[in-house]
Amino acid sequence: MSLLQRIGGPRDLKALPAAELPALGEEIRGFLVDQVARTGGHLGPNLGVVELTIALHRVFDSPTDAIVFDTGHQSYVHKLLTGRHDFSALRKEGGLSGYPSRAESEHDVVENSHASTSLSWAHGIAAGRVVRGERNRHTVAVIGDGALTGGMAWEALNNIAAETDLPLVLVVNDNERSYAPTRGGLADHLATLRTTRGYERFLDWGKRNVSRTPVVGGAMYETLHGVKKGIKDIVAPQGMFEDLGLKYIGPVDGHDEPALEAALRKARAFGGPVLVHVITQKGRGYDPAITDEADQFHAVGVINPETGLPLEIAGRSWTDEFADTMVELGEERDDVVAITAAMMMPVGLQPFGERFPERTFDVGIAEQHALTMAAGLAFSGLHPVVAVYATFLNRAFDQLLMDCALHKAGVTVVLDRSGVTGPDGASHHGMWDMTISGVVPGLHLAAPRDGQQVAAAVRAAVEISDAPSVVRFPKGTVADPIEAVRTVGGVDVLVEPDEGDVDVLLVGVGSMAATALTAAEKLAAEGHRVRVVDPVWALPVPDAVVTLARSAGRVAVVEDNVVVGGIGSQVAQALREADLDVAVDTFGIPRRFLDHASRGQVLDAVGLTPDAVATALRARLG
Repeated sequence: MSLLQRIGGPRDLKALPAAELPALGEEIRGFLVDQVARTGGHLGPNLGVVELTIALHRVFDSPTDAIVFDTGHQSYVHKLLTGRHDFSALRKEGGLSGYPSRAESEHDVVENSHASTSLSWAHGIAAGRVVRGERNRHTVAVIGDGALTGGMAWEALNNIAAETDLPLVLVVNDNERSYAPTRGGLADHLATLRTTRGYERFLDWGKRNVSRTPVVGGAMYETLHGVKKGIKDIVAPQGMFEDLGLKYIGPVDGHDEPALEAALRKARAFGGPVLVHVITQKGRGYDPAITDEADQFHAVGVINPETGLPLEIAGRSWTDEFADTMVELGEERDDVVAITAAMMMPVGLQPFGERFPERTFDVGIAEQHALTMAAGLAFSGLHPVVAVYATFLNRAFDQLLMDCALHKAGVTVVLDRSGVTGPDGASHHGMWDMTISGVVPGLHLAAPRDGQQVAAAVRAAVEISDAPSVVRFPKGTVADPIEAVRTVGGVDVLVEPDEGDVDVLLVGVGSMAATALTAAEKLAAEGHRVRVVDPVWALPVPDAVVTLARSAGRVAVVEDNVVVGGIGSQVAQALREADLDVAVDTFGIPRRFLDHASRGQVLDAVGLTPDAVATALRARLG
């Protein structure tokens, strides 16, 4: 039986002799490479936290002590050490989640994989336990240097530092990266802490030599130790943390398990908030990850474990279409600038950034700052394009509403991975953005149906100078082009029996246009007259949709957004305001959190397939 097979939970890990821990670490790395190569997932981050996670579970008593992982994609090792060894269906329907999951284990605390939240969670847990008289229970937050760039993390630090007796340990997992290298003033500060260890060497020398001096030696060392704060300010300025009132320990080698245990035990015994600064290497122990300059295998698909190369070459993606368009726009217009929140490569801004570095801003994991900064850039005469994942627009709603829309700022927000994303689960589905956008006065939203339309939508969006605009598209390989048979008031008619009245006006929003077309074929085969349209700009609802609805027996809207408050609701409202009494059927995502599975499986489960739409409409048509 291997060492890993003997670990059914933290108690087994604590019982393992320290001499066997290096071998356990190697087994875990081998397991991760082998298993994640088969399923895809977040490989690099987990290879980097093997020793740290082992040390955490040997020092603390999960679940009595709560361990909160920020973002959570680095929790694979935690899953293994808490008895979850079946990774065969990782991120697949019925298998392990790629993030912590309360349904899986009592050791998992926070499921939300949005970054920079762990310190607030940990503060609340620790403070709540103190209120309940449970001072013997510790809380640990593990936050990466990338996530520490988020403003919410600093709001939490400000409050944590005021509670000097809170049993709380903050572990900064510093690998100099989020997806890509971490940028900004905090990153520079941590880099200084990493590279200046002079005071530690000085104090070690003092302890070894000065303290040996008879009679006065001990007093001399204590005097030297008493001026530690001043020495630190000179040779290693971690004063930023200590000036907040936080005890600072580190930097600690994140791959030296005994050193990690020693540091964490000191922190545990301190009796108040402690920040432990740990230096780790993303992708540790796997050469293909180490040598991957882009993101050190932050997330991979199915790969050859020997080479790290993908087993299947993905086709052209929706993101690729956006990336090319941005470079073209950059060449044509010197007022177009780009902003992203630590996702330069995933959202397709890397080529623009390489070509126009002075017009590219990576603000770290700070979506709120990104949107308000964009409003400022617009005020200065530029047209900013802010590219983030659709799920992360949730974090910057107030800034979209009050800073961009209220001030009529010409800001374009491009939302990658909109709709159902699949294996990353509930927190990563981009299913709320059209509902959020729909309540913002003056906002324009386009949902391109194919790659050609992505380029057209982005080009049209950057022409809007008096209001925010949103362009959203899904994850994955781009859809085949869908040509319009005609255009009515900016609305593309994709298929129709003729230009007369129809039984159903079927509105396909974005990538759901293809679903609407196939559903229409099924209905037409049974004798129903169906017209399928793509509104192109879904918000505000085009007048032409209302016009076309006047010649339809009923209207149906298919969208990959939560159905409550979505485009279907907006269309129904537009028809009511036009005093048009036409039934509106809405097909979208139900108001519930969706588990991880493939995109196709999720769409099938929520009834967003051609068969499901056609069956429902058939019943209503009679």
